[in-house]
Amino acid sequence: MKAKLLTSLLCGLATWASSAADSAVRKWDFENAQAGTLPAGWIAARTGTGSGSVWHVRADATSPHGSKTLAQTSSEGPNPLFNLCVAEGASYADMDLTVSFKSISGEKDQGGGLLWRYQDANNYYVARFNPLEDNYRVYKVIGGERRQLATADAEAAAGKWHTLRVVHQGDQMKCYLNGKLHLETSDVGIAKAGKVGLWTKADAVTAFDGLTVESKKSR
Repeated sequence: MKAKLLTSLLCGLATWASSAADSAVRKWDFENAQAGTLPAGWIAARTGTGSGSVWHVRADATSPHGSKTLAQTSSEGPNPLFNLCVAEGASYADMDLTVSFKSISGEKDQGGGLLWRYQDANNYYVARFNPLEDNYRVYKVIGGERRQLATADAEAAAGKWHTLRVVHQGDQMKCYLNGKLHLETSDVGIAKAGKVGLWTKADAVTAFDGLTVESKKSR
C-alpha cells in the first residue's frame, strides 16, 4: 500500500514538474539594468553590414512596465540592415512571446518587432510593425535573406506604446497587435529551438519593454 502511495506521489510530482516546465514564463523589464548600457545576458547583433544596431537601456517614465526600457538608439543604419538584440541563456521552439514597443524615430524605417527561433544573425523568424507603412508582417530570415510569410494592414501611432504578441506551436504562427489577431501562417523553415529577442530595421529608433516568453508544448 505504501509502495503504491509513494509511486503515485512520485508520478504526481513528475507530472507537475513537467507541466511547470512546459509553461515556464520568463520576463525582462530592465529595471535593474544600468542606463546607457546593454543589459547583462543580452547581445547586440546585425543582419547585414553597416553602422547601427546600438542597443542601450534608456529611462522612459511612460513605459507600461517601469521606468527603464531597452532601445535601439542608432539612426545611422543603412536601409538593408537589420538591428538585433538577443536574450542569451535560453532557447524556445514552441512559445508565446510578447513585448511592448514604442516607435521613436526613423526616416528610412520605423517600428520594429520580435524575433524568435534565432539560430544566428542570419537565421530566425521576425514579426514587426511599421508605422510608416501601416502594416504588420511576419518573415523568416534564412541565410541572411528575408522572406515574407504574411502581411496585414494595421495602424498603431508612432510615439505611443503598443503590444506585439506571437504564438508559435509546431509550424503554426499567430501574430497579434494590441490584442487583435492580424496574421496566421505556417512555415517549416526553422524547426529547431532558438533564442528570442528584438528587431528593428535601418535607422528605426525604437524602445521595448516587458518582453515575456512562455514556453509551450507542441500538440
